[in-house]
Amino acid sequence: MNKCIFCSIIKKEINASIVYENSKVLAFNDISPISPKHIIIIPKIHIKSTNEIDQENCHVISEIFEIIPTIAKKNGFYNNGYRIVNNCGNDGGQTVEHLHFHLLGGRSFKWPPG
Repeated sequence: MNKCIFCSIIKKEINASIVYENSKVLAFNDISPISPKHIIIIPKIHIKSTNEIDQENCHVISEIFEIIPTIAKKNGFYNNGYRIVNNCGNDGGQTVEHLHFHLLGGRSFKWPPG
């Protein structure tokens, strides 16, 4: 496996602006935000992508979704709403091969985009 930037952040080999951490999950501010609030949420175990979620690791995905409202509250966008994005594979726009979720807030998101 190539060196994973998110695994390096988990190991504190690379600095990140951490907004939440527990024994299974780490959340930090994106270094290239696309909204006023852009937080990356990752499992501390290496899961390459959504395609690798299985019975052995799905508990951490549940934990991620349990803490998302807490992160949104702490960062001031819980009441107005937010978007959660996961990209899977090259065509899906995944640029880091470590499962992660983008938590976006601080502005209005419309659907369909236009």
